[in-house]
Amino acid sequence: MIRIGTAGWTVPRKVADRFPVEGSGLERYAARFDAAEINSTFYRPPRPGTLERWAAATPEGFRFAVKLPKAITHERKLVDCGELLARFLDQMGELGSKFGPLLIQLPPSFAFDATVAGSFFEDLRSSRFEGLVACEPRHPSWFGEEAGRLLADARIARVAADPACVPEAAEPGGWTELGYWRLHGSPRMYWSAYAPEFLEALAARVKASAAAEVWCVFDNTASGAAAENALALTDLLAREP
Repeated sequence: MIRIGTAGWTVPRKVADRFPVEGSGLERYAARFDAAEINSTFYRPPRPGTLERWAAATPEGFRFAVKLPKAITHERKLVDCGELLARFLDQMGELGSKFGPLLIQLPPSFAFDATVAGSFFEDLRSSRFEGLVACEPRHPSWFGEEAGRLLADARIARVAADPACVPEAAEPGGWTELGYWRLHGSPRMYWSAYAPEFLEALAARVKASAAAEVWCVFDNTASGAAAENALALTDLLAREP
């Protein structure tokens, strides 16, 4: 299973002819892609009923990845946030079967601490959430063997990110049953489009993945490049079985 999508579901004018004319923005997007990231949850909880409407607007096989709130990852830094986590997961339950991976993006200043991370992951897994989880750490200390083992034991995939803070960050790590690529745009984050050569290399890496489920999410949305790059990758992967 390979899922390709973008952060959000904007349909830029440049590629609008690749999408249906009728329907809401999400309905048009979901006619071409089977996955999307919800990043707004990082900043604020959605209004009651919003997630249910989004789930209802998408086909059966569609999935949303949901970003954990910054109150947990950036403010509490995974400490003493059990109540916040429980409330968040309860809200996300409105997505029903459309709830895909939970995305944990950590701030660049957040160094690996086995006690803190281990306690949070144990709490997440033991009593709250059994679904797919991907973690995007951005401090170099997270790319050693100890952090990798901790993630794998908790069944949490480490995101392969571009641009990468260290060379190891460009490759998936942790739990190997989920492969999760986040493409932020390079050299200018959130703005730069990816060249055909980069996308061809990415397609080869995705095809070679042994993970049961692979996600490729383009986050270079500021210039509208994300949807164009996601469509190009979809075309590349469709060329061969």
